[in-house]
Amino acid sequence: MDTIEQVKHTIENYHMIGENDKVLVAVSGGPDSLSLLHILYELKVPICVAHVNHGLRENADIDEAFVKDFCTERSIPFFSKKVSLNELKDKMTIEEAGRKIRYDFFYEIMQKENCTKLATAHNSNDNAETVLMNLIRGSGISGLKGIEPKRGNLIRPLIETSREDIEAYCKKHHLNPRIDETNYEEHYTRNKVRLKLIPYIEENINDHVVGNINRLSKIILEEEKFIEEEANKAYQTMLVEANEDKIIYQLKLFNEANVVIRKRIIKKSIINLLGNAKDIEKVHIDDIVKLCENNVGGKFLMPNKNIKVMVLKGRVEFERITA
Repeated sequence: MDTIEQVKHTIENYHMIGENDKVLVAVSGGPDSLSLLHILYELKVPICVAHVNHGLRENADIDEAFVKDFCTERSIPFFSKKVSLNELKDKMTIEEAGRKIRYDFFYEIMQKENCTKLATAHNSNDNAETVLMNLIRGSGISGLKGIEPKRGNLIRPLIETSREDIEAYCKKHHLNPRIDETNYEEHYTRNKVRLKLIPYIEENINDHVVGNINRLSKIILEEEKFIEEEANKAYQTMLVEANEDKIIYQLKLFNEANVVIRKRIIKKSIINLLGNAKDIEKVHIDDIVKLCENNVGGKFLMPNKNIKVMVLKGRVEFERITA
């Protein structure tokens, strides 16, 4: 199967693009995003392109001009934004700032151009690297599912395509992509995994490690979806009340659920109230499980300053704390 057929199979298998979809393609100018753009163009998918110039690299302006020229030659609508990440560095890391700026811009263009899908160029090697990084960091099972092929209106058509095949595709079609030299700087964790860890495993332990990790990721993703469906069913059964400030469950039904489901519901509740589960660790969730099992009225926990969990009168209450 050649690369275009591989990508077409991925798109069809995960129902990424329908007849009425218009796709915004995020393009940096590197091999991955340029090949994605070229493949979608060859498949005659309705597309437009967004490029963010972070201004961090000496060649950033050249990269922007390259992508613009590539699109102009093919009459593909092109949109770009030049930003300074240094403006946000005191509030978040450079990586976090870059991601926020990119996706804010992407969704702005999607709305403006009536795009229904956003395509990014994550490939199977990216997925294997992500799984390894999450494993090393001590992630739970959710982190081992890796990069999802599709999440909402975000699609990753190259997620089953290897970096080797992408580079060969670029060479075959004379795409001459831009190269980001920061991909070879080893002070970034991902680059250490990419340049050091995976090559070491391939050379000394298993030369099929990337493919094996991707198979594991796919299995975990399927099982994750099943567990999430069961957690949602249990959530609806035990729910008493839910609003933006408080979520209340019947304690008896909560305690009767499998502990895996209970932990999912605890995390789901915190995310629903706070928007994220930042600073909520396994020990906090385990403590909430024990609080509910002990069923001592009036007892409460505050896993962080923004959330309070209380057992009271046969109920367990999750309350958002406002200043």
